[in-house]
Amino acid sequence: MDKNLRTLAATLTTATLLAGCASPSNRTAGDPLEPMNRVVFKVNDTIDSTIAVPIAKGYQKITPHPLRTAISNFFSNLGDLNNFANELLQLKITDATEDLMRFAMNTTFGIGGLIDFATPARLPKHHQDFGLTLGRWGIPSGPYLVLPIFGPSSFRDGVGLAVDTRFNPLIYAPVDAQKPLYGLQFVSARSDMLGATNILEQAALDKYSFVRDAYTQQRRAALGADSSTPPALPNYGDEDESATPAPAGAASEAAPANGASAPGAAPAAASKPAAVQPASTPAVPEAASTPATAAPVPKATGDQ
Repeated sequence: MDKNLRTLAATLTTATLLAGCASPSNRTAGDPLEPMNRVVFKVNDTIDSTIAVPIAKGYQKITPHPLRTAISNFFSNLGDLNNFANELLQLKITDATEDLMRFAMNTTFGIGGLIDFATPARLPKHHQDFGLTLGRWGIPSGPYLVLPIFGPSSFRDGVGLAVDTRFNPLIYAPVDAQKPLYGLQFVSARSDMLGATNILEQAALDKYSFVRDAYTQQRRAALGADSSTPPALPNYGDEDESATPAPAGAASEAAPANGASAPGAAPAAASKPAAVQPASTPAVPEAASTPATAAPVPKATGDQ
């Protein structure tokens, strides 16, 4: 854990130094580190396609779908504690109460979170992290940044990721169990995102730009969205069972505490929402009242 935090801190420091050295001709709006980011993205993508994806596909083949769902639910349930803490820091008392109730219900009646009872009970799944908390406090995101292994981020979200990682509930597990649990968390989250990877491969001419723009827009939406309709990535489901409803959730946004993001894949927390709550339909304004007396309409004069 400490090694991951040191690596993350070193990456952020290096990126800060390189941001000042980047030549104006290489700078893109919001992405002054694009040359370096593309190199890291390429390395992440290679690791993902050669190691992470084959492992995730093997996990899907040997693990029955109900068991995969239970594992995904377990890590998503732990992610509700992270959501709860960040919602308190953002003074979102209603959301914090709902996530605490979700955790209590799923932990008590769902056998430690293996079964999701909260979603059918209409307790919405929220998605928060310390990066969003910093954003709520007015901290700007800073330049876009691709982190080794963790994937798309920014200076602010990188700091938030370090905090979320430090307070991941898995750190309270027995030391001998921590590494297997982190590994299972990553594989479960990567398995849930295989469908998104296929769409990315088919749709994106420039994968780097596609992922960067998708990540940036998703984070902006998360900061500007109403708390009752938290934004979430589309539910792509399993690669081999696209018609089967996807599991209620994985561990939460792409890294420990939210789960580790698949390198080079579309941005995501490693947690997968239990259910995407439909945005409430805005009220349609009533038509203006008809005036009591309409103005007389002049008669048209025909051609002579």
